[in-house]
Amino acid sequence: MTAKFITLEGMDGAGKSTHIPTIIEMLKAHGREVVSTREPGGTPLGERLRELLLHEAMHAETETLLMFAARREHIANVIVPALARGAYVLSDRFTDATFAYQSGAKGVPADKIEILEQWVQEGLQPDLTLLFDVPVEVSIARLAGARSPDKFERESVDFFTKIRNAYLERASKNPQRFRVIDASKSLEEVAEMVKYIIATI
Repeated sequence: MTAKFITLEGMDGAGKSTHIPTIIEMLKAHGREVVSTREPGGTPLGERLRELLLHEAMHAETETLLMFAARREHIANVIVPALARGAYVLSDRFTDATFAYQSGAKGVPADKIEILEQWVQEGLQPDLTLLFDVPVEVSIARLAGARSPDKFERESVDFFTKIRNAYLERASKNPQRFRVIDASKSLEEVAEMVKYIIATI
């Protein structure tokens, strides 16, 4: 097995983060080094930008630019070095989230994001993206019982609907990379789906 870059995507409340330990355990059982990280964040500077992005009101394009600033640090200091030494990189969100949140929900033109993607990523793309998909009402219900919400988690039903639609559209356009998981099922059933997908990469 060679190094692979795996990303997890989905709306807030989809439960994707819950399954990261399962994936790490499976990969380590096969003798792989695993680097688990997240966006926005993943580096000291990225984590500082994360706090701004999740809690400060700002123009949608400012938000997009800060996302890619954090992403550039993440790629240069975490993702590329890990892949270069043969590790598996597991990231909780990557650029698909920017297309879903900042473009799909907030209206930033996709072509502007594509320009940033080409510049910042220099061709880097995930080998596999797990999209944890749930109906909007399920996402909102789960968030209602969660920790204190960030600015995205406090958004409207319409906002979440746009995010879900944007994610599903990206998955349909990139079927070779995406695996869509019905995350409305029980925790155990979702875990089994995740295990099956990881076992086949």
